Amino acid sequence: MEFEDKLKSLKRERSARPRGKSINTAWLKINASSGGSTKEKLQKLITLTRTEKKEKRPTPVPEPPKKRSLEIFENGYNLHNLYGKIPISAGLKISGEVLALLSRDRAFAERDLSTALFLDLETTGLSGGVGVVPFLVGLGYFRDGQFRISQFFLGDLAEEERLIRELDRFFTQMGFRSVVTFNGKAFDLPLLETRFILQRTALPLGGLPHLDFLFSARSLWSHKHESCRLYHLARQILEADREEDIPSAEIPNRYFEFLRTGDFSLIEPILYHNQEDLLSLLGVVISGSAMFSEEGADRLEMEADAMDLFGAARLLERTGEYERSARLMRRALEGSLSEEVAALARMKLAAHFKKNRDWEKAISLWLEMSPLTSPTCYRELAIYYEHRERDYEKARRAAEEGLTAAAGASKSVERDFSQRLERLRHKIDKEKKRKGAG
Repeated sequence: MEFEDKLKSLKRERSARPRGKSINTAWLKINASSGGSTKEKLQKLITLTRTEKKEKRPTPVPEPPKKRSLEIFENGYNLHNLYGKIPISAGLKISGEVLALLSRDRAFAERDLSTALFLDLETTGLSGGVGVVPFLVGLGYFRDGQFRISQFFLGDLAEEERLIRELDRFFTQMGFRSVVTFNGKAFDLPLLETRFILQRTALPLGGLPHLDFLFSARSLWSHKHESCRLYHLARQILEADREEDIPSAEIPNRYFEFLRTGDFSLIEPILYHNQEDLLSLLGVVISGSAMFSEEGADRLEMEADAMDLFGAARLLERTGEYERSARLMRRALEGSLSEEVAALARMKLAAHFKKNRDWEKAISLWLEMSPLTSPTCYRELAIYYEHRERDYEKARRAAEEGLTAAAGASKSVERDFSQRLERLRHKIDKEKKRKGAG
């Protein structure tokens, strides 16, 4: 027998001795003092020495998590406060004309941000669809000398009807005249409208002028910053001390875990994330608008931030303000641009001059870019020489250089140059024959 087995056996024997001794003592007492048969004596012994079973203590049942249905969280920010380097009060100084420019909606010309609603949703899914529910509706707005943030939190999916009813009452009472979002045209507004329709209610925000600043942000800054995510813009442009609080992809899972456990600490980072998104949205709208206010335009002209000038010019071009765009594009080219952005600026400026039949300036830019082996420039030069000057030799040389530049890059561009060269050679031969005959 192994040592450990012997030790276990000794322990069992030791624990059995006291009980064996007590049984023997009891039997001697019963046998000496009692009459009756041996069976009766044994029955007494069993009764005396029976070990009572210990009652099992019931396993404590944990208290059910605190039930949450619908809660509204409120925060207010004084107008004199800064978010990053941006004063919150600057939002009230943005003119309707600038808002109309950023949104490409003339309805904003008669409005300002004092009656605007900033909207951001946190939802049970990121792809949209009828099955996706907004469990946190974040609303930012100017009221009573503050920028206020109201967050409607749905703590129980069964209470969605109540959420819609409360939002409907809130929107109606507040009388908002416009909506500001970041990707809200594709996601937030359609989703919220769907939830209202499912509750047989019309969304009061429907039909209001809508500034989805994502499109403006991409025009203004996509060439300058590696990302146009709201978090990234807040840190880079506003210099906001904002931490990467929670990845968006994690938010739905956190909410479902909260529904299962009732652990509200899972939700607190989402509330913070939503609040920071609303403040960041206000900040980038203020920063972007400053470029187009009278004061901002002067600042852009004086400060040689070429990348900002290019972004402002690109936005103006997309809204149809070509003259202002061209002026800022020329100023941008005088500053420090990356090679890629500079080439794009020249192309846009040349297109503007071509449209206005300012051929001298357009040709100057095309020739300037030709050494960069840009097939587009050679094509424009070939078209101009062939159709404007009717100088087929110049056109042929430009087309040949264009074909060389396009080699291996694009089959369709190569085909275009090849067909152009064939046509030009035919014209040159025809002209030579005509001159020879003359």
